Amino acid sequence: MSRMGDVLAGFHAAWEFESDSVLIRYERGIRTPKLFQALGERRVPLDAIAGVTLTRGRRGTVVLRVEPRPGADPLMEAAAGQLKESGDPYRLVLPAEREVLAEYYADELKSLLRESGPAERFLVEPPKGPLSFKAYDGKATFDGRTVNFRWFWTGASSAKWKAGDQTFPVGELSGVEWRSPEVFEGHLRLVRRDAGASAAQADQDPAAVVFGLGYGPVHESLPFAAAVLAAVRASSPVAAVSAAGPRRDPADIAERIRHLGELHQAGLVTDEEFSVKKAELLAEL
Repeated sequence: MSRMGDVLAGFHAAWEFESDSVLIRYERGIRTPKLFQALGERRVPLDAIAGVTLTRGRRGTVVLRVEPRPGADPLMEAAAGQLKESGDPYRLVLPAEREVLAEYYADELKSLLRESGPAERFLVEPPKGPLSFKAYDGKATFDGRTVNFRWFWTGASSAKWKAGDQTFPVGELSGVEWRSPEVFEGHLRLVRRDAGASAAQADQDPAAVVFGLGYGPVHESLPFAAAVLAAVRASSPVAAVSAAGPRRDPADIAERIRHLGELHQAGLVTDEEFSVKKAELLAEL
């Protein structure tokens, strides 16, 4: 960049441009998305950025966005495309009168980018631990080495009660599956190395916690999933780690699409959300 420490402030965040990275500091106001508040700040190395775009936004705004390289950020890998546009931590929304300035920084950034393909390792630091959140059927905790699920008697299924509270060293895991609670059937499932793809519904699987309706919101469950995913990758760099988890049982996918259709007919899911989620489910086959 032309000068180290240049700052571009927008709604909910300010970007500080350094010679080798962009430091994103998120505001903590009541209008700031809770995910941004939970993240606090993130340093994004230039090597983690594939591209930069500047587009017109809504209501007299412009949007500056950096596109992270696939595999460079554990948060985006865990999210697997499920974040709403308003919750995208790589978007900086600015008043339209700052478009010329934003264009200048976009051009400066583009001139410094050298990488574009998938990253071989995570380049953006994961959320810091220890982390915990309350799901509907239990409490999940992570200390950097071990994930623990402690079941709630008010929400856990009989299958989980029979299995008892669960402990998962990251060395025994191969991946993490996170499903956003903002539409339906939110859950966090841990994928174990010594187990095949689980055909069980998340509420019956002792390796998963389920959330929604105020339990395990995105700003708590997604950073948790990202931190676990980063620890799993670090424990076995050569292992194939998938944020989306293994391919699902077709019968399970069909059941979830049926349930999604019921929510759509009831008016709880918009046409656009129905189409997007259905496509995501079909992609898991």
